[in-house]
Amino acid sequence: MVASDSRSNTPTDVRCCHDRLRPPSGYAAIVRIERVLDAAVVEAGAELFEETPTAAAAEQFLSSPGHYLLFAYADDAEDGAVGAIGMISGVETTHPDKGTEMFLYELGVVPTARKRGIATELIRALAALAKARGCYGMWVDVDADNAAALATYRRAGAQKEAACVEAACVVQPWNFTKPGRHDC
Repeated sequence: MVASDSRSNTPTDVRCCHDRLRPPSGYAAIVRIERVLDAAVVEAGAELFEETPTAAAAEQFLSSPGHYLLFAYADDAEDGAVGAIGMISGVETTHPDKGTEMFLYELGVVPTARKRGIATELIRALAALAKARGCYGMWVDVDADNAAALATYRRAGAQKEAACVEAACVVQPWNFTKPGRHDC
């Protein structure tokens, strides 16, 4: 379900239950996929990210128009606590001759919850949000030899683009503040 943000009256929040997902080991069930609006929530889910998020960067991301962060939550089978087990981030990009599309920036699922459909549902939730926001499409940059990621994206509705899949991904970074961060 996509709700409206009272600040701008535009669709921004995704909340859904996924009864068909197999719960991760040690968890009772998936509870919801929800948009994150608070940097403290990002901090609490730090293990979902490639690097430890900073409060300043989290605040900037969450407050920037067209930036979306969704977390998947699950009930802990033992103590009933709810914990974040997956995340996806997306950024709307607009170009004068193309319109607005959603860039799937990053996707992460805790190791104990992988291969249970959580990443696929996170991608579907971001795609639904993108459609509700009026984006004409969504894209992600993925290495051509990353078979698991390619299969996950296709399960979630991505089309196979032969020209993109058959060529190796080439990233040309400009490192202004973190030398070595994008080393290949």
